[in-house]
Amino acid sequence: MARILITGSADGLGQLAAKALVASGHEVVLHARSAERARYARQQTPGAWNVIAGDLSDLAETRRIADQANALRPFDAVIHNAGVYQASAQEVFVVNALAPYLLTCLIQRPKRLIYLSSSLHLQGRANLESLAGSLSHVSYADSKLYVTMLCMAVARQWPNVYANAVDPGWVPTKMGGPNAPDDLQKGYETQVWLAVSDDRAAQVSGRYFHHRRERPYNPQASDVALQERFLNICREITGVAI
Repeated sequence: MARILITGSADGLGQLAAKALVASGHEVVLHARSAERARYARQQTPGAWNVIAGDLSDLAETRRIADQANALRPFDAVIHNAGVYQASAQEVFVVNALAPYLLTCLIQRPKRLIYLSSSLHLQGRANLESLAGSLSHVSYADSKLYVTMLCMAVARQWPNVYANAVDPGWVPTKMGGPNAPDDLQKGYETQVWLAVSDDRAAQVSGRYFHHRRERPYNPQASDVALQERFLNICREITGVAI
C-alpha cells in the first residue's frame, strides 16, 4: 500500500486518478483549492484518506499546502496534477510551473514524483530572460515546458527519486472540453501506474510518458543550462531553493 498526494483532485483527471488508487487499496490525500472544494472532493472520493485545501495561485497558500502535507505521514508519491488553462499568463505560470516547484522543494521528499505536462509543451519556448523580468508573457505551452523542465532537473539532481512527466492527452474533462478526442481512462492511467507500479518500466526517471509509453519531449527541457537558469528564477521568486 502506498500513500499518494494528488494536487487538483476535486475533479477531472486528478479525481479519476484518486478513485483508481483508492480502489486499489492505497492511501490517497486529495487537494482542492478551497475548503468548499475540499468538501466536494471528499464527497466525490469517499475512500480518500485525507484532504488538503489551498489555492496554488497564491504562494503563501502553496506554502501552507506543503505544511499540511508534511504534518501527515511521508508520501510515497506526489502527483502534480493541478493546472489551469483559461487564466492570466501569471496565473498559468504560477499554478502550472511555480507551485509544483515550491511543493517539490518544501514537501518531504517522496520516492516518486509525477508532473502533468502536455503535448503542447512541444510548442513552448524557454524565454528565461523575459521570464526573469515579467510573468505576463507566459503561454500555456510555455508553462508545460517549464514543468517538464522542472521534472528533468529533479530527475538529474535527485537520483534516488523516480521523477517523470506525463502527457495525459487531450481528454474530455472540464479543461479539455466535451469534444476532446482522447481516451479519458488512458488520461489518468499512466500517472497511477508511475505512482505505484512495481513494473520495471515504471521504475525509471527523467522520462516523458504518453499512455504508458515513453515519448520524445522538447529538448529545451533537458538542457542543463536552461534548467539551472529556470531553477534560479524560481528560487528568486519564491525564496526557496530546490
